[in-house]
Amino acid sequence: MGFHQRTERNKRVLKIGTDGKEITPKGGFIRYGVIRGPYIMLDGSVPGPEKRPIKLRYPTRPPKSIPEEPPQITYVSQESPQGK
Repeated sequence: MGFHQRTERNKRVLKIGTDGKEITPKGGFIRYGVIRGPYIMLDGSVPGPEKRPIKLRYPTRPPKSIPEEPPQITYVSQESPQGK
């Protein structure tokens, strides 16, 4: 067994940021830790283990419907996911 390549189509990029403090909850993410560098926030889940790099590219099959406006993020919870 070894490295498996996974393919998912049309992930929506919600936010691209440079300071991880604005999205990191108290105590960090479970099984990941504190975000200290640049980040990309995606809609939905990302397959594979934690801390594994992912490749993003332009889609070969563009989505059938493209929203006219970028998503409006109104709130990012920074409460501890561990209940502390």
